[in-house]
Amino acid sequence: MSDAYLQLDKLTLAYGDTVAVRDLDLAIGKGELVALLGPSGCGKTTTMRAIAGLLTPASGRISLDGADITRIAANKRAVGLVFQSYALFPHLTVYENVAFGLRLKRMSGADLDARVGSGLTSVGLSAFAGRKPAELSGGQQQRVALARSMVMEPKVLLLDEPLSNLDARLRLEMRAELQRVQKETGVTMIFVTHDQTEALALADRIVVMLNGGIEQIGTPEEIYNAPASAFVADFVGFENVFALKDGKLATPNGPIALSGAVPEASAGLAWRPRAVNLGSGPFQGAVRGTSFAGSTREYLLDTSLGPIKAEIDASRPPHEIGSTLAFDLPVAGAANLKRFG
Repeated sequence: MSDAYLQLDKLTLAYGDTVAVRDLDLAIGKGELVALLGPSGCGKTTTMRAIAGLLTPASGRISLDGADITRIAANKRAVGLVFQSYALFPHLTVYENVAFGLRLKRMSGADLDARVGSGLTSVGLSAFAGRKPAELSGGQQQRVALARSMVMEPKVLLLDEPLSNLDARLRLEMRAELQRVQKETGVTMIFVTHDQTEALALADRIVVMLNGGIEQIGTPEEIYNAPASAFVADFVGFENVFALKDGKLATPNGPIALSGAVPEASAGLAWRPRAVNLGSGPFQGAVRGTSFAGSTREYLLDTSLGPIKAEIDASRPPHEIGSTLAFDLPVAGAANLKRFG
């Protein structure tokens, strides 16, 4: 983007002779909330470490707010970092944990009280200033770590797997809290995660990474509804993914034609389980597994196309393991993949 606030140009990052990220280009606008999403080893945490100044690039450039920070020390580049483990000082109170970085900058007195108070208010912890970390819940500790970074007034705030240590209920609460703080303060925020649900729920844009490169960049809606590659499709829940050969599905039993017209430029098609038309159609499959998921029922079918995962409303009569069912893969319900492999 032309108005990039944070810009990575041809960034290559390595650990010794092992290249973790190669020729990465990424532009992030001021005030954006961006997720770096991908499996372990894809390069997302390495990229975050380079932005933070904890890893020196082998080549390339990092610029922030118009300034080249590639070789600037971590403590001088106005970038905050919230660690996955929170890294709070157990012997210090919440107040002193939040004040720690400010004291290093020789802030004291009323100015310190005002800045720490504002930080604790922003995360809803004003009443907990005198407590120690051990007296807080996981979600509260996360908010202390967030406040500690925010009071330093960073230009960019980085969060490493920010919700991974929380239980399901607290994750939902902290998603809302992170969004609220980010929108109210306007800070540019980047978080690293392997959880697609978390990325979809929080981010303005998602950067999907694989093997040290970018597979796709888009809004949550774009990533969820229109994955560009087989990897992205599989990663965001399209469990029935097929390459195309001469307009037909490439399957273990050879090319198989679909009943609908296949897009000419498509390298593959992918269907979510709920997009499979179960109960009628030109194909047949034997039920190998079934599971009840509350409002839906999921089936795994053995078919001539390979394993097919289907999902239907739980109000419909269940099908027994071993029974044979007709099904269809409607082209209209498929994601059109530009790349495969």
